[in-house]
Amino acid sequence: MRVLHCPFCGADEVERIDLEGKRFVVFPCAFTPEVEPAASDEEVQRQLAETGRPGGTAYFRGMCDRLHLYVTAGEGARVLRAPESAAAPPPLE
Repeated sequence: MRVLHCPFCGADEVERIDLEGKRFVVFPCAFTPEVEPAASDEEVQRQLAETGRPGGTAYFRGMCDRLHLYVTAGEGARVLRAPESAAAPPPLE
């Protein structure tokens, strides 16, 4: 197995996680792209290089879109809009 490198900072991968038929490569800088589970290490590194090419902001734009959706219409919005009494833990006695 070849060690993959972050296309943004060059750090070595720290883990590969297979979850529900998907694979994620984790880097210490918190960049954690989803990659094709059946792809070779060389193919994945090429995909990562494309993601990190100069001016390549598609990954970060996609993550920002997901975060925006989470806080405006998803679970985050429900938590953020919850009445204080519902969100606050019971007082300690």
